[in-house]
Amino acid sequence: MELELTKAEEKAMKILWSIKKGLIREVVEKYDDPKPAYTTVATIFKILEKKGFVGRKPIANSHEYYPLVERAEYTNGFMKSFIRNYFSNSFKSMVSEFSNKEELSTQEMEDLIAHFKSKIEDKNKK
Repeated sequence: MELELTKAEEKAMKILWSIKKGLIREVVEKYDDPKPAYTTVATIFKILEKKGFVGRKPIANSHEYYPLVERAEYTNGFMKSFIRNYFSNSFKSMVSEFSNKEELSTQEMEDLIAHFKSKIEDKNKK
């Protein structure tokens, strides 16, 4: 399954993940103003269905859509792809890049160190 989404597809998925399931009109209602046309969102959902991101079930004369890919699964795949494409598949390179540019505050760096120390301890227990 292709785990890449356009910005428009990602926006629609974020809304669907937040409401769990819904009709196209319910999704359109959740967009910020100016809201996209119903037909635009319907087209996006057809594409998402082809990509395997959403399923649908008939409801009266409409369809209720639901996610087939969980948000965490998509985010994980997106981050792996991002690290592979921009940082030669090195998480360390990504973190170094951000810390060298002073994008991370001292507190954020301390939090990351604590997080990784905890992960190391968990791995050593196994």
